[in-house]
Amino acid sequence: MTAATRSLMTTASPPDSELDDAARLSVAVSLIPGVGMEPFTADLLPGGLTNRNYKVTTAGGRPLVVRLSSSQSAALTIDRDAEHHNAVAAASTGVAPAVLAYAPEVSALAIEWIDGHTFDAADLDDSATLVRVAETCRRLHAGPRFATDFDMFEVQRRYLDVVRSRGYRLPDDYLEFMPIVSVIRTALSVRAEPTVPCHNDLLAANLMSKGKRLWFIDYEYSGNGDPCFELGNLCSESHLSTDRLVELIAAYYGTATPGKIARAQLLGLMSNYGWTLWASIQAATSDLDFDFWAWGMDKYERALMFFKDPDLQDLITDVQEP
Repeated sequence: MTAATRSLMTTASPPDSELDDAARLSVAVSLIPGVGMEPFTADLLPGGLTNRNYKVTTAGGRPLVVRLSSSQSAALTIDRDAEHHNAVAAASTGVAPAVLAYAPEVSALAIEWIDGHTFDAADLDDSATLVRVAETCRRLHAGPRFATDFDMFEVQRRYLDVVRSRGYRLPDDYLEFMPIVSVIRTALSVRAEPTVPCHNDLLAANLMSKGKRLWFIDYEYSGNGDPCFELGNLCSESHLSTDRLVELIAAYYGTATPGKIARAQLLGLMSNYGWTLWASIQAATSDLDFDFWAWGMDKYERALMFFKDPDLQDLITDVQEP
């Protein structure tokens, strides 16, 4: 994109649906201390399934990122005010990039640019890297409490209500596994973990590194939650083996007990089962050129394998043991 046209906006600006990206970028950048009305250029970054991300470079040479969120976020139960609060809290621990400006009237968030390496799944399939990830998770989890809570059982139920009430596509036999989900939820509650501020969406692309430092980016789904969901979801998103999950748990807790392993695996199952419905909603509402249904069916197929695994009952037993 060429240099964006500057125009001073106020809180009485038209809603973001009536503004083009250049105007929305202008609003966000104008709020950054020390930048104000300085001219800038903006280039669309790859990735982002619920928003568009731009690398903005000011006339003074300062790089930063501005994310423009979609109005469809409400169906995905994303709270942008909470996301902003949580991103600021995470940045205070050194785990997240600094938040530079927030313009809710145009659904825009400006953050520090990180000149580093964006992970892919292969990066996480490494013992030394998993130790670093566990250390970063502990730092985030020990930080300030987030504004909201995150429970995949609740999220999955809300997504299911949206899908069914709006007539969106539902995978074959999806509802048959709801009784098993209830059994799993009850088993997990026997030895419930204290909730901690979690990212909850640690797919590889949301991890960045430079030298020995790691950052977690994109706090759309952040909230106070179960640390084992964080670990199980991370391994599920990158298709890591059970051995890698055990390594990650050991690096996080100091040891990998059968109860913790079972907890992370069961919550990883719920990750696949719940995000399947996220994909169904996106397939019905998003204007992005991405096959959300195929992405969701991959999640669902892996959930089915787990639901039908004869070892599932052993995990349900293990997670309740002292």
